[in-house]
This record gives sequence, structure tokens and C-alpha cells, in this order.
Amino acid sequence: MTATPEAWPRPYWQPSDETLVLNFYVFGRFAEDLAIPAARYASRGLPEGVALQRFGHNALRGWEGYPLKGALGELLKEDAPDAFEQARSTPDVLVVRGELADRDSLDYLRDTMGVLAGLLDVGGVAILDPQILTLFDAEAWRRHYLVPGGAPPRNHVLILRNPDDEGRSHIHTRGLRKFGRPDLSLRHVPDAHAGQAGMLCERLVELQALGARFAEGQPLEVEGLPGELVAHPGGSLDDPRFNNTHVAFDWPA
Repeated sequence: MTATPEAWPRPYWQPSDETLVLNFYVFGRFAEDLAIPAARYASRGLPEGVALQRFGHNALRGWEGYPLKGALGELLKEDAPDAFEQARSTPDVLVVRGELADRDSLDYLRDTMGVLAGLLDVGGVAILDPQILTLFDAEAWRRHYLVPGGAPPRNHVLILRNPDDEGRSHIHTRGLRKFGRPDLSLRHVPDAHAGQAGMLCERLVELQALGARFAEGQPLEVEGLPGELVAHPGGSLDDPRFNNTHVAFDWPA
């Protein structure tokens, strides 16, 4: 049984030299001759530039970047203990990873997510998305991503709240590298406005995922705020808060 792929357009797309980055770990027990039923999920298979590598789990445990140890491992174990134990006990790990040039559709994401869904049908028990610091068991992943027409961009991104100045918070995202866009950083948000800032982040995530870009000094009017937000792109891919560049907006006083 197959599903017909539907286009996932980016109606606000503006060309850029940014790179789309995909990175997933699929934990499970897989047949030696692996056949992935990706077409069942309207996928044409992994896009060019995205590869699947297979590892024996025991061999991977000694790898410096092994994701189930260190600070990330502790975070995953705390947030999803059942999925963590399932993932840790599997004999195989499949790594789906690649970098692509920016483009005017999200078909690459549709196809990759379809392959991941297919892997859950042939032995996968958990999927790690390190870009959003999240480990899903199979059922949680299906609920989150197997949405008719495709999961909304918000589902692919993590929105975090951290302390900033006294009585203020830093609201920021992780995961927009999947869309070839910088992450978002809303600074000095009064704690009373944190919910409003979170909802604004959701809207800006969708705009960027669908192709929009913010230029230096670009103003952004937000209903209910006493002044404009002004975009300041910058940052570094090495910044551990984002693992990406970012666009900063200072909340008006």
C-alpha cells in the first residue's frame, strides 16, 4: 500500500546560502536486508544528500558523539525514561543525516519523515532528534509527526524559556536548522509576557519554516506591545544554546 506524495510548498521562500541540516538516530532491531516501506507514508525515499548509516549499538557506545551518554544522555533519561531504556537496550542504531542547499519546498522533509516512519514499522522502537533534544518512543513519534498533511512546523522545533534579567526570561528556539533558517531569540521578556512571547515564537517559527527570512534592522510590529521588535541576525553554529545561528529580538521596555 502506498500513498501519493503531496507537495509541501514554502510560500514565503526567499533564497539564501543557508544549509538545511537533518540528523536523526533510530534505535531498534533491523533485518540484515533492510526494506523500508517509505512509500506507505508518501515518501520517495531519502533525498539526495541525506544518507542512512547502520551501526551495531555496542560499537557506537564508544563513539565520542554517542548521544545516550554525557549531558544529552542525562537529559534524555530524565525527560523520557521509558524511551531511553528502550533505545539503550537495542542492538542496532541507524543514523539518518545530511546537509542540503536551501530550497523552495519542504518535500525533502516530507520524504525524510516518511523514511523514519517506515523504519518504525520494520524494527525501530525509538527515534532521537538531537536538534530538539528529544527522544521519542515509536508511538509518541507517530502521534507527533504522522499528522494528515504533515505535522506543523512547530512540531519540529523546541521552544525554551530560560531566566534572563531579574523578572525577565529568554525565550528561544532550537531546531530551525532543519529548515535552513536561524533560530529565534527573544531577549529580556518580562515574565508576565512569557506566554505571549512563546506564541509569537510559534508564529515566527512557521514563517521561517515556510521560507521567510529576517534582515538586520527589520522591524516587527506585535499587537499589544508598546514598541516594535527589531531583528538582529547573528550568532554562531557553535553556540550550544541553539546549535545554530540565530535572530535576536529585544522585548521593548
